[in-house]
Amino acid sequence: MPAKNVLVIDVGGTHVKVGSSDHKDIVKLESGPAVTPAVMVAAVKKATAGWEYDAVAIGYPGPVLHGRPVAEPHNLGVGWVGFDFRKAFGKPVKLVNDAAMQALGSYEGGRMLFLGFGTGLGSALIVDGLLEPMELAHLPYKKGRTYEDYVGARGLERLGKKRWAGHVIDVIEKLKAALEADYVVVGGGNAKLLKDLPTGVRLGDNANALKGGIRLFQHSATS
Repeated sequence: MPAKNVLVIDVGGTHVKVGSSDHKDIVKLESGPAVTPAVMVAAVKKATAGWEYDAVAIGYPGPVLHGRPVAEPHNLGVGWVGFDFRKAFGKPVKLVNDAAMQALGSYEGGRMLFLGFGTGLGSALIVDGLLEPMELAHLPYKKGRTYEDYVGARGLERLGKKRWAGHVIDVIEKLKAALEADYVVVGGGNAKLLKDLPTGVRLGDNANALKGGIRLFQHSATS
């Protein structure tokens, strides 16, 4: 049975964003290298005191396998791998990669590729409602460098906005063709820098992470 009210937590390197089925106004909490999972849980519980929820969805900034983090995040404290989130919240928990959660909230049917341009490159594919988180960021792209080296934050700093945007469009078009996507949704903190997106590509919205977290418990195909 789908959860009636889902607490959604979008964990990032600078902020932890929290909302729920009943609280669409996002609460932003400070994040950073000192934030361990225990610190995050305590801060979320304090910020949501009095909220009613019967399940928790977490978007995690790193690789996830079978609902569990398999590597520590780059920009946060340690202890995420192996942490018992269900015990910490006392509720059913579904944890997915943060790009996958935003992808699910952006989905409008068919075969959709989501690409998140922020600190790194987040990616997920949804085909006929089935969510497949992906790790495309560290595949080779050009001159011995990876996709993330060109279209992540390091690439933006190294190349400048104009050249970075040119590589972003190239990467979008290459991956759209390779994965045979009907359409592409781009998100992440740097997506707003993109102008004149190609046909079949649209800008997402960070608020879609909330919608995606709720959908995790409504859509059995993503379990």
